[in-house]
Amino acid sequence: MIFKLKYFIVLVVLLSAGAIIYGFTIKGENLVLANKCIGFGTVGLFLIAMPLFLIKESKGKKVKDYMLTDENIKKMRARKEKRPEDG
Repeated sequence: MIFKLKYFIVLVVLLSAGAIIYGFTIKGENLVLANKCIGFGTVGLFLIAMPLFLIKESKGKKVKDYMLTDENIKKMRARKEKRPEDG
């Protein structure tokens, strides 16, 4: 059975959110474990789930189309000049 990347990302997000919530709930009882849970949850969200999500969503897209180059600036100016004035 093939495990889809989408489900893995959702699993990592849910586990990370659960770890963060658990860390905040036990903060008064065990500060060291609470800080570890919050830290691991944050790492899971920002160093595992977010890059995987960005890789998954950017497949087949050209990075050059989203960069601010001279060519793209000229295209934006041309579109702005063609547009009727607001107001």
